[in-house]
Amino acid sequence: MQELMDKKIKKKRFTVKKVSTYFGIVALVVFVAYQFIFADRRSTFKTEKDKVTISDVKMGEFKEYIPQTGSVEPARTVYLDAIEGGTIKRVVRESGAMVKKGDLIIEISNLNREIAVLQQESDLMQSINRSRDTRINIGNQDLTQRGNLALIENQLAIYRPQYERQKILIEKKLIAQQDFEQTKAHYLYNLERRKFTYEAYKIDSVSRALSLRDLDLSDERLKQNLASVRTILDNLNIKAPIDGQLATPIHWEVGQAVTTAQRVGQVDVVGEYKVRVPIDELYLPKISAGLPASTDFDGKTYNLEIMYIYPSITNGRFEVDMNFVGETPKGLRRGLSLRLRIELGQPSQELLLPMGGFYKDTGGNWVFLVEAGTNRAVKREVKLGRKMGSEYFEVLEGLKPGDHVITSSYENFGNNEVLILN
Repeated sequence: MQELMDKKIKKKRFTVKKVSTYFGIVALVVFVAYQFIFADRRSTFKTEKDKVTISDVKMGEFKEYIPQTGSVEPARTVYLDAIEGGTIKRVVRESGAMVKKGDLIIEISNLNREIAVLQQESDLMQSINRSRDTRINIGNQDLTQRGNLALIENQLAIYRPQYERQKILIEKKLIAQQDFEQTKAHYLYNLERRKFTYEAYKIDSVSRALSLRDLDLSDERLKQNLASVRTILDNLNIKAPIDGQLATPIHWEVGQAVTTAQRVGQVDVVGEYKVRVPIDELYLPKISAGLPASTDFDGKTYNLEIMYIYPSITNGRFEVDMNFVGETPKGLRRGLSLRLRIELGQPSQELLLPMGGFYKDTGGNWVFLVEAGTNRAVKREVKLGRKMGSEYFEVLEGLKPGDHVITSSYENFGNNEVLILN
């Protein structure tokens, strides 16, 4: 019994305490190694979620357009320039008045021009009278030659039968030889005279016809010159060339001097408008006639298109004229400014990211992407393309539809790479 009680008990090599200690040491080593190898050591910054703007990346219709400001102008304007200088004799229509085509607006007086016109009229009338006298003389010459021919024909009518009778009688020796020879001489003389007179008449007729043709042309030119001279005085009266509204640069007064070719006003077509738009020269290669645009006015959107591109560039900008397509806004006035969106190409389906203050801080090279199902946003490199006005960027690389991106300013985030959104 004593031997059994003195039996030596073997000590266990791995006790629960030892196993727990070893396991803890291993866990600590693994944790340290994991932290050393795999843990996120990027710098973080905590911010309130309500203080940032989170936007969705989505596929959508991309319209490349540029925002511009244009000024409203009448669709058609006819300028009034003084053809003749002088002093204002009478102001019939004031600026702002509605006028009809042909209405007298300003009457100008020019005494020297009026005297010169009267002298020119007198000279032209004298030339016309001389032409008329020449025409009468040509007619008289024709009548004289035709009278001579008639007289010769009359003489032949007398001497021809007389010569024929006496020719028979002289053969029968019933009349004296002297009488027959006298009758024969008269007959042959008038016969020869008619020949030469008729030849001269034909030649003179051709000459008269040419002279009358030249006189007709000369008379026509003289009449045209006379009409032109008379319009010189009419040019002293400035009249409305079209129906519309009169606009003058200044308030004209009686007695005020006006020089030749001086612009005294303009007439605008009422109710039809265009928009004159200055555009930066950088966009010149993309601008062409027919490009569409839109503008918002009085709560409605209206469509326009480019009708004309001005060739000159001034201070780095060129101008285009745009006409309204379809409905024209009511209440437009000359000089009114309109904000326009000019489309630069056909729309297409692209990946879009809303614009925001982030672009100023990153230049569009990276963004903070909110990780799905977490309260973290991490830095992500991206590549952005064209702008769609002031609304969207075209996304070329780095994002996909459904991603959530912080698009507000990154100014307060410093150089941190991870944001914790509380």
